[in-house]
Amino acid sequence: MSKTLKMIKKAGRVDPLKGKGSVINECSLFSKQDIYLFKEGKHFRLYNLLGSHATEYQGVTGVYFALWAPNAKSVSVIGDFNGWNNTTHPLSARWDSSGIWEGFIPHIKDGEVYKYHLISKNNNYSVDKKDPFAFYDEIAPRTASQIWTDTYTWSDKEWMKERGVHNSLDAPMATYEMHLGSWRRNAQRGDDYLSYKELAVDLVKYIKEMGYTHLEFLPVMEHPFYGSWGYQTVGYFAPTSRYGPPEDFKYLVDQCHQNEISVILDWVPSHFPSDQHGLSYFDGTHLYEHADHRKGFHPDWKSQIFNYGRAEVREFLISNALFWLDKYHVDGLRVDAVASMLYLDYSRKYGEWLPNETGGNENVEAIEFLKELNANVYKNFPDVQMIAEESTAWSGVSRPVDHGGLGFGMKWNMGWMHDNLKYFAKDPIHRKYHHHELTFSYLYTFTENFVNALSHDEVVHEKGSLLSKMPGDDWQKFANLRLLYAYMYAHPGKKLLFMGCEFAQWDEWDHEKSLDWHLLEHAPHQGVQQLVKDLNALYKTNPALYQYDFSSEGFQWIDGDNSDQGVICFVRKGKDAKKSIVVVCNLTPETYHDYRIGVPHAGQWKELLNSDAKEYGGSGQGNLGVKKSDQIAWHGQINSVSLSIPPLGILFLSAKN
Repeated sequence: MSKTLKMIKKAGRVDPLKGKGSVINECSLFSKQDIYLFKEGKHFRLYNLLGSHATEYQGVTGVYFALWAPNAKSVSVIGDFNGWNNTTHPLSARWDSSGIWEGFIPHIKDGEVYKYHLISKNNNYSVDKKDPFAFYDEIAPRTASQIWTDTYTWSDKEWMKERGVHNSLDAPMATYEMHLGSWRRNAQRGDDYLSYKELAVDLVKYIKEMGYTHLEFLPVMEHPFYGSWGYQTVGYFAPTSRYGPPEDFKYLVDQCHQNEISVILDWVPSHFPSDQHGLSYFDGTHLYEHADHRKGFHPDWKSQIFNYGRAEVREFLISNALFWLDKYHVDGLRVDAVASMLYLDYSRKYGEWLPNETGGNENVEAIEFLKELNANVYKNFPDVQMIAEESTAWSGVSRPVDHGGLGFGMKWNMGWMHDNLKYFAKDPIHRKYHHHELTFSYLYTFTENFVNALSHDEVVHEKGSLLSKMPGDDWQKFANLRLLYAYMYAHPGKKLLFMGCEFAQWDEWDHEKSLDWHLLEHAPHQGVQQLVKDLNALYKTNPALYQYDFSSEGFQWIDGDNSDQGVICFVRKGKDAKKSIVVVCNLTPETYHDYRIGVPHAGQWKELLNSDAKEYGGSGQGNLGVKKSDQIAWHGQINSVSLSIPPLGILFLSAKN
C-alpha cells in the first residue's frame, strides 16, 4: 500500500466509495514527469505504474489499473469479482494522448483474477487480454492475470553489498544451467514438479556441494506452452506459477544469495508467441510487433518480433530487464537469440526480408535497442552481468557502448562449442587431421569476453547427450567426456554446463521428466560428477584459471602443434606469475611416458588434478603427485619436466612452493 494515488480531476462518474460496482477515474499513479518520460521513450520503471497495484484512495483500499492501449475505443477490467462482465468496470483514457487507460477499483484484493476487455477503434475488434505488466499469472493452461502485492522481506543484504565482486570479469564463473521443471521431480506426488520452496532446499544444497558459483535458469517468465521451456514468453513480469507464487521464487533467489550463489535468468526480448491472450495484435493493431510480416514474424519459432523502433516497446522491454534486477535481486540476464535481432535476413530467404534504409541486412532499430538496454542496465546495476547468446562473428558484442560495442558484459562462445564438439566426436585415430579444430579458438578467444558454454541446446532435438557424442567403447566415452569438461575449465573464458551433463546423462534432456539421477548408482557416473566437483574447486582456488580470462596476458602456449601425438600444453596465468598453472592434454588413448614439456619455473611441479585418476573412473596413470624440473631447455623454456601423460586425459600442474 505504499503507492499514492494523485488527484487528476474532481468530477468522478460515480460515488468513489460505493463498492465493487464503481471505478474511480479521478486519480492516477502517473505524475506529469512520468508522462513526459513515457512520451520521450525514456521511462524504464514502468512496472511501478502500469499494470495492477494495490493501493488506497480516500482511506478505502483497492486496486489501481493502468494499461497502454492507444488504439482502443474502450477498455474495461473483467474478472471473478464482477462475473467477467465487461460493462461494469470501464477504465478511462487519459486526456494527454499517452494512450494510457486507468482507473481505481475499490474493495478488490490480492489474488483476484482479471483480464482487460478491449474494443478497438479498428473495426470494433474485441478481445480479452492478460495484463502485460501483471506480476502474477494463473497456472497454465489458464490465462488470466492475478493481483499480487509484494510483501517479501529479503535476507540477502550482505550479498547485495558485495555481489559486484562475485560478478566481476576477473572473478571465477562456473555456471550450472538448468530447467526448473525437469531437474528433479517429486515421485511421492506423482512425478510432480518441485516447488520454488523445495528447490530452495534441494537445489541450493546441490549447487553449493558441487561448488558452482552461478546458477542460470532457463526462462522463468510465464509461458503458456510448457514445451517451449519458457522461450515463448507471455507474462514478462511474472515468474511462472507452475512452481509457486512470486514470493516463493524470491525465496529461492534469496537462498541462493545466502549461500553465495549468483542467479542469472534467461531473458527473451527477441520474440513472443501469438497466443490471443498475450501481446500479439494487442489493441486491434500490431502494437508490440512489426506490422510488416517481413520484420514482425519469426519463421523459425512461428512467433512475433518486437517493433524495436517504437519507443513504448523499448520502454516495455528495458523496464522488464530492470524489473528482474530490481524486484527479484537477480544478478544477471542471459539474452536469448541476439543474432536473430541483429540481422534482418536471419533465417530468411531472398525476398522474405526487408533491407534497412541503406540496403543492408543489419537491424538498426534492434542494434540501438540493445545498446540502450545494456547502457541502462549497467547504469542502474553496475554489479550485474548482461550476457549475449550471439552465434555470429558480429564485432564488439561485449565491448562497451561508448567504445562502439553493443554493451554486453559477456558473450557465449558458440564457435568454441561447435569446434570442440565436432573435434571430440571424432575417433582419436583421425584427430591429428583435425588438430586445428581444437586450437583455432585461440586465434579469437580474446576478441570478446567469452563464456564457454555446453548448454541445453547441445543435448536436445536428436543431437544426443554429450556422453553419447563421444567415440569409442564405454570407457573411452567417459574418458573423452572427462577430458572435454576439464579442457573447458582450462581454456580461457567463463564456464557453463547444463544440468545432467555433470553426471554424464546417457539420454537427451527431456523436459517432461526428471534427470536420470539413478545413474549415480554406477561408478563411471559418480566419477564424472566427482570430477566436475573437483574442477569447480580447482577453478575457484586458482586465480590463474580466471583472472585473465579475457586477456592474452593470461595465456601462453608451450606446444600447440603436436598433432601427430595429439598433445597440447599451455600455461594459464594470473596476477601472481609464480602461481601459474601448466595444462597438458592428451587427446589420444595412448599413454605417453617420459614426455618432456618446457615449464616457466624451475622446481617441483605438483599435479593438482588428473582426469584419469581412478576416483574419476580413469586408469590411474600419472606422476605420483609431484615431478621435479630439469635444467633442460625445451619448448623455448629454460627448464622442463618429464611426465607420464594419461590416455584421453588432462593434467593441471602448479609450481610447488
